[in-house]
Amino acid sequence: MFFTTVILAAREISRHKLRSFLTVLGIVIGVAAVVTMVTLGKGATAAVAEQISSLGANILQIRPGQGFGRGGGGQQAPDFEMADVEAIQEQIAGVRAVAPQAQASVLAVHNAANWQTTVNGTTSQFFIAQQWRLSDGRIWNDAEEQSGKAVCIIGSTVQRNLFPNEAPVGEQLRVKDLSCEVIGTLAARGQGGFQDQDDVVLMPIKAVQRRFTGNRDIRFIMVAVDDSYDSQSVQSAITNLLRERRHIRRGAEDNFNIFDTRQISETLQGTTRILTAVMGAVAAVSLIVGGIGIMNIMLVSVTERTREIGIRLAIGAVGKEVLMQFLVEAVVLACLGGLIGLLIALGATIALAPLIQVPFLFDVQINLIAFGVSALIGIVFGYFPARRAAALNPIDALRHE
Repeated sequence: MFFTTVILAAREISRHKLRSFLTVLGIVIGVAAVVTMVTLGKGATAAVAEQISSLGANILQIRPGQGFGRGGGGQQAPDFEMADVEAIQEQIAGVRAVAPQAQASVLAVHNAANWQTTVNGTTSQFFIAQQWRLSDGRIWNDAEEQSGKAVCIIGSTVQRNLFPNEAPVGEQLRVKDLSCEVIGTLAARGQGGFQDQDDVVLMPIKAVQRRFTGNRDIRFIMVAVDDSYDSQSVQSAITNLLRERRHIRRGAEDNFNIFDTRQISETLQGTTRILTAVMGAVAAVSLIVGGIGIMNIMLVSVTERTREIGIRLAIGAVGKEVLMQFLVEAVVLACLGGLIGLLIALGATIALAPLIQVPFLFDVQINLIAFGVSALIGIVFGYFPARRAAALNPIDALRHE
């Protein structure tokens, strides 16, 4: 019986193809918009998580100054010293690695090619903290680090621009006025925040301090926290230690700041999810509009088919059967619109994801929910016209012209 009702509904819909398409257009737009927004939003959330994690898993970044800068209009906050790094390493529990960093913007030259990049002076602890593997070569040893030997490890962007057709390991690279031997190349990581992480030359920190910065100051410190420890408690311990070492009196503000990459990641992901939910809710309004369109057309259909309904009721059909026929028609229309909307959303997300540089993550759950909601809209908005058809008086319906 139900299968026959579905066949009759499909036949009635196919008799008015253009009207049926215009009827479900609101459902199509609503489903496509919601699924596209949510899918791209999930991709954006994953992209944010990936970019933050590329800065290092469970990392604390310590910088001089207040907020995101290096202080306001007052006295400039002093940089760190190597003694600060050693104190954090020795006195703070839960620290897996501590990597000091000193940076300078330099022009790197190899043969006839040159490239403006960043030289980053650090220690071998940097590779432990960042969990950054090499694609070729080796890390400098303790003797090279202590002596500040002119050896370097280059990122894939530097390699692509200065060594396009040759293996860089073992070659000489001139960084500003210093000639250094390339002993390794970093595996590609891509964008991290707002910068290209692969556009870097890593060198022992003493070499950078001696030849580029001209002092022993440390620009910032990277601390990798052991996963078995709470990063908040480690951060608090580091804050107390640095306040003591930098002679900050009680009640005074810190002249340094500590950024927890895990907290930043969770905050940004949470914000992205909220924005995705808001955009999805706005797009879902189209589904309500589509449901109203289905109800209007079904009311028109009931009026057009009043005589047909009267004949069915006169030859023995009961009101429940008439209600079921019109309700099934409304649900079939809504489901058809939902299916078309899902196909459009799939094509849109596949096309848009590369353009906005987020991964395409097909979410079965949101697709099933969107399709289920479209069917529910067919039931809700199709019930009133169906109930009206079932309540017709057979005699009055037969008299209808």
